[in-house]
Amino acid sequence: MSNYLPRLKTNTKSIPLKNAVTVQSGKAKVTSWIDTAIGYFWCNGNDLQQSGQTAILSSVFSAGNGYYIVPENLEKVSIMYSVRHLIEHTWQNHNDQFLIPEKELCEEFKNDCLIYMLFNGKNLTASANDLEWNNQKWSIVNHFIPFTETEVNANDRFESDFMVQYMQGKNFSKEAQKVLDEGKKIWQKYFVTDFNHEIRDKYKLNRADVGWYQIRFAIKAYNELGENIPISFEAFENAYNELTEKLKPQVYSYGFLKV
Repeated sequence: MSNYLPRLKTNTKSIPLKNAVTVQSGKAKVTSWIDTAIGYFWCNGNDLQQSGQTAILSSVFSAGNGYYIVPENLEKVSIMYSVRHLIEHTWQNHNDQFLIPEKELCEEFKNDCLIYMLFNGKNLTASANDLEWNNQKWSIVNHFIPFTETEVNANDRFESDFMVQYMQGKNFSKEAQKVLDEGKKIWQKYFVTDFNHEIRDKYKLNRADVGWYQIRFAIKAYNELGENIPISFEAFENAYNELTEKLKPQVYSYGFLKV
């Protein structure tokens, strides 16, 4: 499966990250970028024991071992990302290799993978201003928001509406749509929550177009303060688990892994 995506030539530089909004403090292995890229797909190794080393970020992952995400390869990125996360790593399967699918993928599977990726815990795409690296200040832009500002009652404009435009015309299964619906409610709750300075600073909440990582962890930190009624993720998690269970057997039926 490591040959499923072509390698792309870089033509510029970007800020190296080691997490969603955490900059590489020392020397970075990779700082190269593509001016049309919308993100970076960290994808280390091709077997199940390394499947956890899979994430998407809004700038290059400092250690490399991944692919640049451009509009033309996003469909395959979401498929690879999902397949690598769906099956739990055990001592019995840790050497199993991910393979290119044996047959044509249906549109429902492709769209399910997109929603699975957008709301997965390793979706580290984010936005932030004034990140410091190499004696410069950098901004990162989140291209992976599946909603408009109006839908989530955002307090400012999003710099990118790429994902909304990309999703237009796609038909989503009832499981994927439920994840979208419950995810939107979490996004809406984020914009009516008064986060303190410590939380806003830690998760770099200085732009409206925050990412799923920033929303989840900011709300978690808010809940842990114990000062207000906690914001529940239960309905979202139930919906996401339903989508996950639907997708798992298809990893094998399409031949991404062998039984």
